[in-house]
Amino acid sequence: MKIRFSKRTTVSACALCAASLLAVTSPVAVAGAAAGARGAIVQPRATVPQPGLLDDEGTQVRLRDGAPDLPAVSGLSWVVADAASGEVLAAHDAHRRLPPASTLKTLFALTVMPSFPAGIQHTVSAKELTGIGEGSSLVGVVEGHTYQVADLWRGVFLNSGNDAVHVLAALNGGWEQTARQMEAKARSLGALDTTVVSPDGYDADGQDSSAYDLAVFGRAGLRNPDFARYCSTAHAAFPGNDGTFQIANTNRLLTGANGVEPYPGLIGIKNGYTTNAGNTLVAAAHRDGRTVLVTLMNPQEGNVYEEARALLDWGFDAAGHVDPVGSLDALRPVSHEVTAEAKSGTKPGAKPGTKPGAAVVASAGAPRPEESDWPGAGAIAGAAGLGAGALLIGLRFRRRRASRV
Repeated sequence: MKIRFSKRTTVSACALCAASLLAVTSPVAVAGAAAGARGAIVQPRATVPQPGLLDDEGTQVRLRDGAPDLPAVSGLSWVVADAASGEVLAAHDAHRRLPPASTLKTLFALTVMPSFPAGIQHTVSAKELTGIGEGSSLVGVVEGHTYQVADLWRGVFLNSGNDAVHVLAALNGGWEQTARQMEAKARSLGALDTTVVSPDGYDADGQDSSAYDLAVFGRAGLRNPDFARYCSTAHAAFPGNDGTFQIANTNRLLTGANGVEPYPGLIGIKNGYTTNAGNTLVAAAHRDGRTVLVTLMNPQEGNVYEEARALLDWGFDAAGHVDPVGSLDALRPVSHEVTAEAKSGTKPGAKPGTKPGAAVVASAGAPRPEESDWPGAGAIAGAAGLGAGALLIGLRFRRRRASRV
């Protein structure tokens, strides 16, 4: 294709492309090219990111020189990730499907919590407490008592109360509907290994998840100020028939119960245990400006808390010494829908009544999935247009000067 200004002046599309490229070439790149022409040493371009390894069986890690060795961990499946970037630093059978026990309550909270403000009050009926599995962990919800939604969530996160889960699920439209919504939520986050049968995590045929999916849920939860606050609470008062009574978080890395030393900077998130699942844990800690996220499922030999401690320590020590083996965003579907925020003109992520800095883990705030690079692309396109326009103006000016001679 050619653009003609007169019979004697033609500019090819290739010339316009060259001008556009010059317009968007950074000063650093230009300086580098000039240095190369003078015989100076030019830094090589960044290498293409290596493919993910999380679909492979066994332990996956990419150690650089000086990287610490991975600790010995007996969990059937585990993941160590950077909560901000979503980069998986190391993993073992990340997508192996296993019973999740009460760590599935992280997905329950992600699904149901946005629909019910913390201050809503609800009087519990007998029907809402039916169907709780035998031997379930309970916080002590009683029929006929009125609770705030915040009380029920503290019961879920601290005491892993299946009674509190049943009440919240009833508010959400019922047990089956909540299970289907949880699966849809999991898919929307790129967690494809999770099948929900019992929203409280109680053992059920066909119910499973993976260390990868649990890491996705934990990371997403830390972006919600209410979720982050509940999961990091060590002790709280819970309403009873005769006033209130104290409840304690069953995550021993948080409370230091039963001889487990509390982990410095621990945020939470959720622990679990059932006969089929064994011990499961989703944990995150913040230190030196970084938040490391660990998931661990069914350790065969060691203590789940001590193995999680070793993985957290390794995650902090390995910073800058390993290349990622995958990403927690890798399977997230790309949405092209126009959000309600965009239609209303509200800033992305703005939530009415949310105080700045309310989240316990603001440092773990990776970019929201709906954010895009379109502003940068627009700048490049604009610069390219300016470059092409400048060339056209120059050619026209030259032609006019030539006509005056």
